Amino acid sequence: MSIHMHLRAVAESEIRDDHTWLAAFMAAAWENHPDEYAAGTAGSIDKVWSSVNELYAAAGVLEADAEEPWTLPIYGGRPVAHSADADPADPPLMILEPLGVSQAADFLARVSFDELWSVAGAKLRGWGSDDAQARQEFLGHHRDLRGFYGRATAAGHAVVKAVWA
Repeated sequence: MSIHMHLRAVAESEIRDDHTWLAAFMAAAWENHPDEYAAGTAGSIDKVWSSVNELYAAAGVLEADAEEPWTLPIYGGRPVAHSADADPADPPLMILEPLGVSQAADFLARVSFDELWSVAGAKLRGWGSDDAQARQEFLGHHRDLRGFYGRATAAGHAVVKAVWA
């Protein structure tokens, strides 16, 4: 089964705070994902996004006074509630407003992947790959997220998140 967390940068003024509309917007964006990914306005993580969040949680261990900006790249944002007439099959959705996007970008730009991996890597291994391969996979996700959030911040965009199953 394929399951993905889909991230889409978009101007906040273009977002309707309506689950049905936003689900349709994200479905269209998912259909165009390869082009939007290439353009730098979209990203996605396969079924390991929760483990990427665990990697970032290691920042809470490394920075005792951290205000938990590590929560922003994956689970940050406010949920968009289903309306009474929404299709229950629509994906869960979240919106991370531009300030949160900027905070996520700042966190990703300053955090050391190597330090995070030294704290959390042992529990993230075991996805059917050897240690070096697992490290490379998570490093790739980290680099992709750092670039995505950096571009979204530079454009002043919000980030909409959907989970497709």
